[in-house]
Amino acid sequence: MPSGSAVWTERLEAAAAWRRTQGLWRERDTLQPGLVDFAGNDYLGLKDDPRLAEAQAAAAERFGAGAGASHLVSGHLEVHEALERRLAELVGRPRALLFSTGYMANLGTLQALCDSNTLIFQDRLNHASLLDGAALAGARSRRFHHRDLDDLERLLGRASAEAAKLVVSDGVFSMDGDVADVGGLAAVSARHDAWLMIDDAHGIGVLGAHGDGCVGHAHGVEHVPVLVGTLGKALGTGGAFVAGSDALIEHLIQFSRAYVYTTAQPPGVAAASLAALDVLAAEPERRQQLRDNIHYFRREAALLDLPLGDSFTPIQPLILGEGRQVMHWAARLREADLLVGAIRPPTVPNGEARLRITLRASHSRESLDRLLEALARLHEEAAA
Repeated sequence: MPSGSAVWTERLEAAAAWRRTQGLWRERDTLQPGLVDFAGNDYLGLKDDPRLAEAQAAAAERFGAGAGASHLVSGHLEVHEALERRLAELVGRPRALLFSTGYMANLGTLQALCDSNTLIFQDRLNHASLLDGAALAGARSRRFHHRDLDDLERLLGRASAEAAKLVVSDGVFSMDGDVADVGGLAAVSARHDAWLMIDDAHGIGVLGAHGDGCVGHAHGVEHVPVLVGTLGKALGTGGAFVAGSDALIEHLIQFSRAYVYTTAQPPGVAAASLAALDVLAAEPERRQQLRDNIHYFRREAALLDLPLGDSFTPIQPLILGEGRQVMHWAARLREADLLVGAIRPPTVPNGEARLRITLRASHSRESLDRLLEALARLHEEAAA
């Protein structure tokens, strides 16, 4: 009989062998200088803005390199309080609550709100953190067809009228770039006495009249009671937040284990996020430049007959279908100093492996043309 260590060695080796044979092995790749990044989520080009770095350094000098404790012990600093106020103002909510990451915000919110008596209704293409949060809560989950309000209505109609019901959706879907019908989701939820939770990670800073996302001021707290946003994408820093009513935020402070039992965000990161919000408000031309880049890229890609998905956001999926072809294209692009995300199952459904191209306000027209020309060559080779 194998020893305990041998059992674990066999388990790890078997899992690794299976993933390799499926062509799904993941590897970290240290970002090298000289690459043009079309893989990350720095949509407004704020990550490298010196004003954010200066704010971060000044806060580290004033408050220290780290918070030193959780928010409920001694780690909640005035810079955190200021950031929560600004985020609540941005999205038109009474309050906001900081979390360490977007993944933890979703896990912690669903765990705090739901239990085995709760019914959760999720879009089939929701982010993994939302699915994991529902599982952690032990809630009963149903998945409705992607962006299909009729299917959601059908599932809600079959649910107990007395049960606590939560409808959950991405705002911008991270692998496809399409946007949820927030108004439609809110209307269906209201008809069935359900709350609506939107994870607007990829919408904050990009969509909305003032970068307030696909929810923001357009859909108030009475329509979307639970709003999640992140700071590590368009705002260029790190961390996340949940915004909503006083009652929601107090409930999360009391019951969200992902909030209670972790060290608070480093104060320098919070200060950099405040600086990012200042830039977002003062420089709307960044969002306009991003929109211009998206329009240009999609127009030129259509002329080249590239099979892009239907997206008006910075996320532009080029669906190739087979994982090995995706990896081959990504490697060829890398040889041309172009970094593009290669996305395979289980992150996306089988048969829908893709290049996930993400555009930024800071991408030059020359960089966009280089990418388009390289993709056109690969497309021609594949068709030959």
